[in-house]
Amino acid sequence: MGYILPEAVAIGYGNELRSDDGIGQRVAKMLQLSNVKSIAVHQLTPELAQASINTAKAVFIDACLVSKSSQVQVQSLLPNSSNVITGHTADPRSLLTLTLALYGHCPPAWWVTVPGVNFELGENLSPLAEQGIEIAIDKINHLIKTARKELCMKLA
Repeated sequence: MGYILPEAVAIGYGNELRSDDGIGQRVAKMLQLSNVKSIAVHQLTPELAQASINTAKAVFIDACLVSKSSQVQVQSLLPNSSNVITGHTADPRSLLTLTLALYGHCPPAWWVTVPGVNFELGENLSPLAEQGIEIAIDKINHLIKTARKELCMKLA
């Protein structure tokens, strides 16, 4: 019996010891999608470039300040060579650029940002973050299913 490659990878990142900053990891841990590999990490690192090379799509999940947006946002991503990996951290676009440079391929990708208000030391989420997590999970489920249908329509 062979190994079935995941259809998508979902990478949630953030610091779970800084309250709402841990939103991305919490979403990744709560995702219950078949054929989707969920990864929860403290930060994006160059080593994660390999995680998406054999998938049809990638989703990155992170917290954002409520001042940037008060709603869960989903934006499509493209590799961007102007976003350089500095030190041992990266943003999703620079990780896609690295994946493309190393493997000659990167999947279609999206960045899901969930607003938060409390980034102090602690593990408790604000009510806004808790609500945003549920919305993010729904949006990711929809994104994966919609992208799957679009891919099947293109292949037909």
